[in-house]
Amino acid sequence: MRLHELGLESLARVFAPYGLNIALVPDGAPIPGSHWGEPEAGLVGHTLHARNDTPVHSVLHEGAHFVCMDDNRRAALHTDAGGDALEECAVCYLSILWAGELTGFGQARMFEDMDRWGYSFRLSSASAWFESDAGDALEWLRRMRVVGDDDTVSRNRARTV
Repeated sequence: MRLHELGLESLARVFAPYGLNIALVPDGAPIPGSHWGEPEAGLVGHTLHARNDTPVHSVLHEGAHFVCMDDNRRAALHTDAGGDALEECAVCYLSILWAGELTGFGQARMFEDMDRWGYSFRLSSASAWFESDAGDALEWLRRMRVVGDDDTVSRNRARTV
């Protein structure tokens, strides 16, 4: 699903509690801070950049990177979010949780789009990973207080190290 199919409003509501802004880039224009290249979303500072043709999963993924990093990394953020393999898994997990909050998108569509894009998981699909093999990612999110003990998304701006 592309951004123009969902719209910015629901995504802006997801990101606002964390101090992350979303900026719509004009069609055909370069996307600032895109790590994977266009049409993938980009991060520069406290702004996530996307075009109408940017995949929703990409917007959620890059937003989750912002939330999962500490303030020092946010201060220098431009294109490469960094982090280790476990944090990358946590970013995927968080983006799936958020997808479930988006009317017109949802987790099933997120799994499908992640699989199509080529996310690679040990159990061959995003849904199998999420349901059976993502305990370490969930524990990381809990430890960093991005997700509460009840496994719901916290709306705290900064991760706690």
